[in-house]
Amino acid sequence: MSQPVATPALRTGEFVPLIALLISLVALAIDTMLPALPAIGEDLGVAHRNNVQFVVTAVFLGMSMGQIVFGPLSDRIGRKPAIHAGLVLFMAGCLMSLYAQSFELMIAGRVLQGIGVSAPRVVSMALVRDQYAGRQMARLMSFTMAVFIIVPTIAPALGQWIQMLGGWRAIFAVFFAVAAVSFLWFAIRQPETLPSERRRPLSPRAIGRAVVEVVKIRAALGYTLASGCVFAPFLAYLSTAQQIFQDVYGTGTLFPLYFGALALAVGGASVLNGRLVMQYGMRKLSRGAMLLATIGSFIGLGLTFIFDGVLPFWLLMAYLLFVFLCLGLLFGNLGAMAMEPLGHIAGVGAAVVASLSTLVAVPLGAFVGYIFDGTFYALIASYALFGMGALAAMKWADASAPD
Repeated sequence: MSQPVATPALRTGEFVPLIALLISLVALAIDTMLPALPAIGEDLGVAHRNNVQFVVTAVFLGMSMGQIVFGPLSDRIGRKPAIHAGLVLFMAGCLMSLYAQSFELMIAGRVLQGIGVSAPRVVSMALVRDQYAGRQMARLMSFTMAVFIIVPTIAPALGQWIQMLGGWRAIFAVFFAVAAVSFLWFAIRQPETLPSERRRPLSPRAIGRAVVEVVKIRAALGYTLASGCVFAPFLAYLSTAQQIFQDVYGTGTLFPLYFGALALAVGGASVLNGRLVMQYGMRKLSRGAMLLATIGSFIGLGLTFIFDGVLPFWLLMAYLLFVFLCLGLLFGNLGAMAMEPLGHIAGVGAAVVASLSTLVAVPLGAFVGYIFDGTFYALIASYALFGMGALAAMKWADASAPD
């Protein structure tokens, strides 16, 4: 069993929530906006109803660009300065969206938020990898994900409450405040984990060599592609969640309740994974969870045809609950397995893993979301088909390797 590669300066009881807060800025920036999408579309003159989904996907587009920069940058200047720079960009994007008078400027601000938030998203992975390896890393990441999942559980309700009090623009003011608190906590309490003697030069040639090295490592590339396949249909769900719950099923103000209940399924499974991974290993759990989610999605797709495209509400909730329980066993493990062979280039390795998986997921997930027409054929089919792709990538990566 792998042991931690370094002793963390912070106690786990503080380190986990700090890392979870930094990573959760992504979920905060996405899920808090969901109840406000119709109002944003109306106020900024969005003609096509599905175009407002770009408020969600623009953040992921920015992340895919920012991650490839901040990972190598953190290898050169250290983890802390890179995260600080990203948080500043995120706050600048919040101000841009806060004062936007056109939909185009709003989207530009969201892309900037995505670029900025990519720093804590990707560099935090490298920061964890600086101190942990193997199953211990997977266990810590699972507990971090469990804390992180509190944010998407409450974020839509928070967004709905803020919108009621101050309008949708006030949501970006809250984003700015949370990022400022994160900046101060991280600056004061977290020591630098990358000593100067381990830092790498920042040059296109050095980055290119590191990217080639990552892509040539079969396990890293395979599990990265699997992560992209897993995240693509989840992104489609995030983009269409408000339309599904409020437009199709008319849940109204109860939308945050149903969304949060499904988010809790991911968090609960992440907690369970943190315990099971030490006993059964990352690969066995991941393969089993992915297989169950894929089989369940093919069954769900068959039921969708039986019900002419729109499942009864209770059946849709049951299906999503089952799939999200499986996803909770996947998210932490796939990232840990992709990063496992990359300890010597953790910063650029985390950047490539995160960027490539996001680049796989964003166009696929955005397309599935954009063709949403009030039925669930495309969404559930994406879980089934991309699940098969993830299984193939996992098998190719290292199907028989020991944990």
